[in-house]
Amino acid sequence: MSLAVVFTRASHGIHAPLVSVEVHLSNGLPSMSMVGLADTEVKESKDRVRSAIINSQFDFPARRITINLAPADLPKQGARMDLAIAIGILVASGQVEVTQLENYEFIGELALTGEIRPVPAVLPAALATRRATRQLILPIGNQTEAQLISHAEQYAAHSLLDVCNHLNGSKKLSPLLHQPPSNRVEIIDDMKDIRGQQHARRALEIAAAGAHSLIMVGPPGTGKTMLAKRLAGILPNMTEDEALESAAVHSICGQAPSEQNWRTRPFRSPHHTASAVALVGGGSQPRPGEISLAHHGVLFLDELAEFERRVLEVLREPLESGSIHISRAARQAEFPARFQLIAAMNPCPCGYLGDPNGQCHCSPDRINRYRAKISGPLLDRIDMHIEVPRMQYSTLHKQHAGESSAAIRERVLAARQRQHDRNQSTNQALTNKEIEQFCSLEKHDSIMLEKAIKQLGLSARAWHRILKLSRTIADLDHCDTIKTPHLQEAIGYRRLDRSSA
Repeated sequence: MSLAVVFTRASHGIHAPLVSVEVHLSNGLPSMSMVGLADTEVKESKDRVRSAIINSQFDFPARRITINLAPADLPKQGARMDLAIAIGILVASGQVEVTQLENYEFIGELALTGEIRPVPAVLPAALATRRATRQLILPIGNQTEAQLISHAEQYAAHSLLDVCNHLNGSKKLSPLLHQPPSNRVEIIDDMKDIRGQQHARRALEIAAAGAHSLIMVGPPGTGKTMLAKRLAGILPNMTEDEALESAAVHSICGQAPSEQNWRTRPFRSPHHTASAVALVGGGSQPRPGEISLAHHGVLFLDELAEFERRVLEVLREPLESGSIHISRAARQAEFPARFQLIAAMNPCPCGYLGDPNGQCHCSPDRINRYRAKISGPLLDRIDMHIEVPRMQYSTLHKQHAGESSAAIRERVLAARQRQHDRNQSTNQALTNKEIEQFCSLEKHDSIMLEKAIKQLGLSARAWHRILKLSRTIADLDHCDTIKTPHLQEAIGYRRLDRSSA
């Protein structure tokens, strides 16, 4: 009797739990059985593995083969375990001799020729292997994303035969070297293209400095979408840990990160016809949605009121928690979703409410139904509400080019550095205890805020968000304490609360 234990990784949400492939060869009629809660794709590996072994100049053992994928209660799906199963059979049959097999992990799909094909969700598996201090052997088609990880011992192989030669010691694979991508920032959409709209430009700078959520309300053609698309150009680059977290989510969807956008924060803009599942993720085998693909980046929802109300309501919990839990009958998964929400909408169905030319003919009842698609609890979770008014052509034509994204970005970086030095997080992420510590007000400012809360009918959540927004404005002003002008400006950004009061 022969037994071999080979390690690989499953894909479970953002995690990559360890799977032990136990291969047992015994006497009896030639057969191959697989146990351990494997789905159809995993069970089909029997035929792929058989052909790959034969076409790699090895003998497929004519014995009773039992394969156990442990732990037995963990669902396994996909073809990512093919390579581990093949190695287990070859080691158990004595055709490949390897010492310290327990120091390796294997991931890859096998072709019938013995070649190793790339698989999705390699980055989470590679990160987990590094934490386990093992060596990872993976497909050569996944080496680009694997090289993003530093201090990891990894090897990329073209075929099953290459892996066996490496394990035998006859021909070693070259270790993958860490390739740190460039931190260069390439600004395509520049803020200098925006003419006028100084109030909106100021709000966008504050939102970038503190990672605050923002909603812009205004008629068509006033620059709301242009402003939102230029937010990425004034945001700081992601740290290496943030970039790896973001890249891991994209890796699950089979979207390998590129060196050009490695540290650039993701910008996702789903269409207003998107479903709730498309937004938050889901499916029988849960996959991340748009809010997770925007992790550590920007989620832009244009034409906010055109989204179905039940779709928008699913954003409420992730905005607070920074993660999304998806539960299905057979599986549960958790994905990170710490995104910066930027939304834009028209003031009424026709879009011209309040226009000086009197183009709007919407009835009050129709306007109320239109705005009712956005619930009060959702608005309560958005830090800043601003109006982006229509500009006359004569005024717009006389406006000079605005300040560049590079100049604004310098101020944003300075404000973010102040926040990091003070509380190791952005102001948007301040806890209640940290708000009491870092957002204290003078007595007369506290009285003014209390009056504003009563007049606008704001909640305790909105009160905290005003304080955090005031702290960001003070950081942009290089002030250690919140002054009266900072608080007044923060209160002024609750426009939708004011109009509904």
